[in-house]
Amino acid sequence: MKSPKHLTGTATTSAAQPAALISSLNVSFGAAHVLKDVSMEIPSQSVVGLVGESGSGKSTLGKTLVGINTPSSGQILIHGEDFTRMHGRRRQELRREVQYIPQDPYSSLSPRRTTGQTLAEALDPVGANPLERQEEISEALLSVKLDPSAADKYPHEFSGGQRQRIAIARALMLKPRLIIADEITSALDVSVQAEIIRLLQGMRETVDSSMLFISHNLAVVQQLCDHVVVMYRGEIVEHGPIGEVYNDPAHHYTRKLLSSVPGAPGFNLD
Repeated sequence: MKSPKHLTGTATTSAAQPAALISSLNVSFGAAHVLKDVSMEIPSQSVVGLVGESGSGKSTLGKTLVGINTPSSGQILIHGEDFTRMHGRRRQELRREVQYIPQDPYSSLSPRRTTGQTLAEALDPVGANPLERQEEISEALLSVKLDPSAADKYPHEFSGGQRQRIAIARALMLKPRLIIADEITSALDVSVQAEIIRLLQGMRETVDSSMLFISHNLAVVQQLCDHVVVMYRGEIVEHGPIGEVYNDPAHHYTRKLLSSVPGAPGFNLD
């Protein structure tokens, strides 16, 4: 078998620090060893796709990167700072620099708060005041192609795609250095999914952040990402530039995933 591919490209060969560097990461829940010696890199200002079947550990890894899960061992460096061994105020500050966008935005948006209140709370969880943050809120909504008047509405007044845009806007409010997008298109129909992908593609030109895009949809990953990481049963089995991995997969599990996509090889969403 060919040797595994590694993440390469301008972001890793330049002097820029990786947005995240994960080394020998292990996560267990009771007797279940969910992540097994995971090591990977998210290059600065890149989008890395994390793919694999349900239960492979993708979401567990994403939630560990934002501090929701606690690793049993290993290291996470966020722009060179050791997040796994950080405590106190700086840990809280660094958590704000890594934003998580969930699969189901409706469950993460309070039904009793307007969009403006939700976005204001992202900036100031204690003393949120939408009127004082009106300009920033309007800019955030416009950045995700929503009218600023959406600030006065409640979650139930929006479609699923619009709620996902609000979740993206909330993440962008803090100008994060790293965004974890966890299956954010999987609950949307195909046309709305395409709208969100176009939105994310446009953000790449204006937002100075890196992204880990977690998905089981390999065609969406192909459209959006620079690199791809393949997970299987809690382990990374292959990673590299997306064109290389998709066109010449080294691992049998990657070949199995790619062969399950309609039109493979060379599939796309066009």
